[in-house]
Amino acid sequence: MSETSGTSRRPRPFRRALVAVACTLGLAAAAATAATPAANASAPPPPSGWTQVFVDDFNGPAGSGVNTSNWQYATGKGYPGGPANWGTGEVETMTSSTDNVSLDGNGNLRITPRRDAAGNWTSGRIETNRTDFQPPAGGKLRVESRIQVPNVTGAAAKGYWPAFWMLGAPYRGNYWNWPSVGELDIMENTQGQNTVFATMHCGTSPGGPCNETSGIGGSTTCQGTTCQAGFHTYRMEWDRSTSVEEIRFYLDGVTFHTVRANQVDATTWRNATDHGFFIILNVAMGGGFPDAFGGGPDAGTQPGHPMVVDYVQVLSSGGGGTTPPPTGDRDAYGTIQAESYDGQSGTMTEPTTDSGGGRNVGALANGDWLQFKGVNFGSTAARQFSARVASGAAGGVSGLVEVRLDSRSNAPVGSFAVGNTGGWQSWRTVPANISAVTGTHDVYLTFSSGQPADFVNVNWFTFGR
Repeated sequence: MSETSGTSRRPRPFRRALVAVACTLGLAAAAATAATPAANASAPPPPSGWTQVFVDDFNGPAGSGVNTSNWQYATGKGYPGGPANWGTGEVETMTSSTDNVSLDGNGNLRITPRRDAAGNWTSGRIETNRTDFQPPAGGKLRVESRIQVPNVTGAAAKGYWPAFWMLGAPYRGNYWNWPSVGELDIMENTQGQNTVFATMHCGTSPGGPCNETSGIGGSTTCQGTTCQAGFHTYRMEWDRSTSVEEIRFYLDGVTFHTVRANQVDATTWRNATDHGFFIILNVAMGGGFPDAFGGGPDAGTQPGHPMVVDYVQVLSSGGGGTTPPPTGDRDAYGTIQAESYDGQSGTMTEPTTDSGGGRNVGALANGDWLQFKGVNFGSTAARQFSARVASGAAGGVSGLVEVRLDSRSNAPVGSFAVGNTGGWQSWRTVPANISAVTGTHDVYLTFSSGQPADFVNVNWFTFGR
């Protein structure tokens, strides 16, 4: 959408993006030397100003599996219908067996690669059920884990590839939209080297604005004890409070790599970041990353060395946005704040200026959309929709606010037209009839207009019977 149309009220916030950063050893400042805490340390309490939104300390009986209310197993050699060998050329088969993924009874998770007598490798890959991890508007997100990577080095480590990372929510169920939907690698290690890598993947592949398949990466070394010999804390902070949005990567509390929104084009950055993410822990064997450092595994590789994970924690700080509730917990007949979206395209969030408003989503124009997951309509059909909207669009500029279910490509179940209401903060509640809706659905608000100019702001919406 144009930022300079004479009928828009102001330029859209410019999301600057990212110059490629070479992925070289020793790129950034070394982490400070510190005594290694106990192997079963609990997740630290949130610092002042931060709120815990997810944590797993991996407490449970030795030999048990992970808590499936938090995690799901990704098994086999790839996602159903997705690229073979997880899209990276890995050789292992991922399983949900406790031989590969289990708690140790001391507050740790162990993901252990195994090799059978025929030379076949198995390992483990777990992913959060939640896909909504992102910073609030104007705030920060911190994703952290304390990990000891497999304690194996030299020829015996050939082909090992442990990782703690995140994928953009639109990847789940699609599997062919990488890297445009974004990937944030908080910790990768390979071949038993005392090196940690952090990378953002985005754009197109091969090449493109994010230098794929390498991505925009940096690396550093573990201090005090090696990455293999002891636990270290790996963290990503995604910061929307700065004038230039940035994603920072830390080892033991020290920043060693930063990706800023001033390097790739705005569309690439938006496609990679304007949605939630899910978290992944896995140990791959072989594939593109180990291949870049000598290949493997081979006959000399030793199986049975686990990645040990003490905890995973997600914190949120600041911002004026509303954290979306878990999927299925939205009441269709309550007030759904527009800024509590799970996904969006082409929008911005801002404070309203009246006493009843809070915040609103603005800069809405033709082709823009908002997604709200898990809206529960119940068993008695909803037949009405209303939204609190405002518009300062010029004369002759108007458009439709449409309601679609489960896909942006599905036909609208209802809509209403809106033009100038007297100003971008002059609010009115507009009702509309919709086709009968029951059950739980992902709701999309889509915006359609015959002009390219912004035509509406939305504060909140609700449904009625």
